[in-house]
Amino acid sequence: MPLVRIDIKKRQDPSFAKRVGQLVYAAMHTSIGVPENDNFQILNEHDEQHFVFDPQYLGIHRTDQLVVIQITLSEGRTVDQKKLLYKTIAESLHAELAVRLEDIFINLVEVKKENWSFGNGIAQYAL
Repeated sequence: MPLVRIDIKKRQDPSFAKRVGQLVYAAMHTSIGVPENDNFQILNEHDEQHFVFDPQYLGIHRTDQLVVIQITLSEGRTVDQKKLLYKTIAESLHAELAVRLEDIFINLVEVKKENWSFGNGIAQYAL
């Protein structure tokens, strides 16, 4: 049920965003139990003028290699599950793609289950 948006500055490697998405999905699957094949992602690459961030906010030193990940998902995960998700995503991006831990920005947006329609104009999860 998650919808993942990944935003990065345009890179020379055209497969980079897709590889980030694969790692994010794997982390969601293992850490918060996202089901097999429940993978919906929007991958965006931006030029310098359309990718704005503070390089020092909260004392974290970010570079223009920042990866912004926003995950919209149904509410109900515990704080510990969310922390595990953040850690799993960060560690896998760092290990597999050499993304600096400081350059991984993650935002979760929780919604009620009735706020989803996966097609056909039907709220499949509405009770």
